[in-house]
Amino acid sequence: MSKTLADAALVVRSKNAGPFELTLDIIFRERSGFERARDTQLINKTLISRLYGVPMEDVLDIVAFEPANAIKATIKRRIPSAAIGETDVYGAQQHAPLLGVPFDPEA
Repeated sequence: MSKTLADAALVVRSKNAGPFELTLDIIFRERSGFERARDTQLINKTLISRLYGVPMEDVLDIVAFEPANAIKATIKRRIPSAAIGETDVYGAQQHAPLLGVPFDPEA
């Protein structure tokens, strides 16, 4: 059975980090899954660039936050929040590409 990030995560979400940036949060169910994802650098600039169709330089930061078993990635928004043509003013609907990322915390 294929395992994905959605299977290992308690929460996968996106939200605004101001009007020009978007933050992606992955909070893992188990400490072991978090540690494996952190240690293997599962969430990296290349992955985020590919999933979100942004240049690598627009992937601003990837941070492991150990107290919450979480990994956070921040990217530049293509269109600022609430600008004409922007379709997700709160940035809350942008997490879906992360859900299908292959990940087996036991491997």
